[in-house]
Amino acid sequence: MKMWMRKALVALFTIATFGLVSPPAALMADKPTEHQSIKETGYTAVYQKREETKSDGEEASESSFDAYTDEMLNAAEDQSFAKFGNRISPVIEEEYRQDVLPKIEEIIVSHLMTLKDNDAYQDLVVSGKPTAGKSEKIFHVYNRKTGEDVLRFHVRRDKPPHEGYWFNFHYHTAEDGFQTHHDLGSIYWDQNTPPNWMSH
Repeated sequence: MKMWMRKALVALFTIATFGLVSPPAALMADKPTEHQSIKETGYTAVYQKREETKSDGEEASESSFDAYTDEMLNAAEDQSFAKFGNRISPVIEEEYRQDVLPKIEEIIVSHLMTLKDNDAYQDLVVSGKPTAGKSEKIFHVYNRKTGEDVLRFHVRRDKPPHEGYWFNFHYHTAEDGFQTHHDLGSIYWDQNTPPNWMSH
């Protein structure tokens, strides 16, 4: 259940009972969702850690991979909020963290996992400069040795007729020359034109 819906139900329950009865525990519980941030819950079911019957070398390698993954995910989150700026962040932060960021994290982790066996994952880094104004780039994941992009995470401003403005989050991959838009979700802004990216 979405956070805003849970809060609304708690408020309605409290009003309906004049505050004399506590809301049900199910509404108050803060259960992690399947797509909750990997940094908060560890890897999702798809990327759960392997059995604990590893040799010391395997455990050290796993620990190194986990640390590098956390570093990448922190950088991705930092670049996202740098892109949004102080004017957009407060409006979309909660929905972004709940619906979009976990998908971005899963894509990054999935890509790192494909390179884990030969330690090539350590060549990938998150770009450090989101673009301002109206341009789409949030951040790219690129190979620091070759300088070539591997994944590109973007956000586009959409304005369907009579619907107001939406932020469409998507990504592109090097596999098809960055041609296909892979959808990550959309967040509604308002009927009014949103400020430029990185506005403070």
